Amino acid sequence: MRYKSFLKTATIILLATLALNTHAAERLRMATTTSTDNSGLLKVLNPVFEERYDIKVDVIAVGTGQALKLGQNGDVDIVFAHDPGLEKEFVESGYGVERVPVMHNDFVIVGPANDPANISGADTAAAAFRRLTANRMPFISRGDSSGTHLKELAIWEAAGLKAGGRQYMAVGQGMGAVLQVAEQYQAYTLTDRGTYIAYEDKIELEILFEGDPMLKNPYHIIAVNPDKHAHVKHEAAIRYIEFITSAAGQEMIADFKIADQQLFYPDALAD
Repeated sequence: MRYKSFLKTATIILLATLALNTHAAERLRMATTTSTDNSGLLKVLNPVFEERYDIKVDVIAVGTGQALKLGQNGDVDIVFAHDPGLEKEFVESGYGVERVPVMHNDFVIVGPANDPANISGADTAAAAFRRLTANRMPFISRGDSSGTHLKELAIWEAAGLKAGGRQYMAVGQGMGAVLQVAEQYQAYTLTDRGTYIAYEDKIELEILFEGDPMLKNPYHIIAVNPDKHAHVKHEAAIRYIEFITSAAGQEMIADFKIADQQLFYPDALAD
């Protein structure tokens, strides 16, 4: 009798497990930037989406270049990035569809509080970089083909200079790690404002240059083209795009703050 009771209990548990597995949530693979992930924004947005649509979001945080490469290879269903040039190339090459503006913040140049290169007195980001070179100041670069790294290279080019030299260190890591390395070396670096705010209580580096129109940092979201990769979860990707660009999603982005500072400004509903 005990054996029969045991079998009955085991059968019930097995059937319940199979039922749970049958109703397991669909999974959406998202490649996004480390700056987006480091900010903590997705930890606010994704649980709401997951509960509403019963779709689990698996986030892969890498540089923009690598994120788009994952989309190109069909390794993810959706890409959330911040380099307009690479994004347009991705879509024009047929790898992405539904490229939609989501939000923006800006890049800032941070460094030691005493600002030995006096970049705070510069008129443009390019002029600030020229001061760094003239004063042989240490500079930490992401060096990872991310949107931030590509923006940095564009500033060097605008300054008429080439990135490199003994004071230049490319670490090939995400933005949060780069800020901590810059703190360790008391060096300058370029960062998106959102990640800086998220790490502000962990470092003593200060924002020394900001406000140049060249430093605007827009974010777009792109569904991977199902005509290129039939296996991608296109419907789930479109649902996520609709969610993040909806009035509710945009309000969540606008309301996301750290230490009462707004990290991102919504763009999807802009006139």
